[in-house]
Amino acid sequence: MNRLYAAWCHFKTITQHKILVMKGCFRLGLYWQGLTHDLSKYSPTEFKTGIQYFQGNKSPNAAERDEKGYSEAWLHHKGRNKHHYEYWTDVTKDKSLGIVGVKMPLRYVAEMFVDRVSACKIYQKDGYTDRSSWEYYKRTKDYITIHPETRRMLEHLIKMLAVKGEEETYRYLRYLLKVKKTY
Repeated sequence: MNRLYAAWCHFKTITQHKILVMKGCFRLGLYWQGLTHDLSKYSPTEFKTGIQYFQGNKSPNAAERDEKGYSEAWLHHKGRNKHHYEYWTDVTKDKSLGIVGVKMPLRYVAEMFVDRVSACKIYQKDGYTDRSSWEYYKRTKDYITIHPETRRMLEHLIKMLAVKGEEETYRYLRYLLKVKKTY
């Protein structure tokens, strides 16, 4: 694939994803997060990887990781975007535990949920169902570093989506964000 065409395709993919996340965040009243979601994907560090490893059906970061053993673009991205559980890791006071997950604020868990649903819609296209986010998560859940309460909340949301659908899940998230303000 020529680089100019790959650049255009990658730009379209990340922009379509960003627009879907923005709409989802707006449904939840998270306007600023919707507007600023994933802006780092347009930075040189992340965009050049997107061009070089563009495939159209999965993240270019995965292809970069397959080739190099790590993804420079992903390391850049997760360190700048609070809707990724990887952003919320730290060394604990008990050094024997190493790096652990820190409980994420609800508004970022909500954005993470919207991000996952939107990514599945973009990459799976017509193959997307309300179970897609759960199916993807199941493949990774055993080896991720995430706070136990954040894990439970994320799993609750994506299971709810799989069983009750998008409208019910968004209604529940709006309630949590406006009334309970926590999980």
